Amino acid sequence: MNDWQKIYVSDSPFKTDLAKAYLVEEHQIEAVVINKRDSSYLLGVCELYVPASRATLARFLLENEGGFQDSLQ
Repeated sequence: MNDWQKIYVSDSPFKTDLAKAYLVEEHQIEAVVINKRDSSYLLGVCELYVPASRATLARFLLENEGGFQDSLQ
């Protein structure tokens, strides 16, 4: 994933999946969620990655249109 950039981090897998769906379905921006949460203790975060060439646009969309500004990277 050298040409992918982390743009969003949340402790909620649901919220991260919503951000991914928003980018993929509404704006056709490829996105991948990496879940780093421990399933036993529910500690950790989920990270959202997009291609580096689309990272600026994806951040802008999440912040201004998607309402996800609280956990942007």
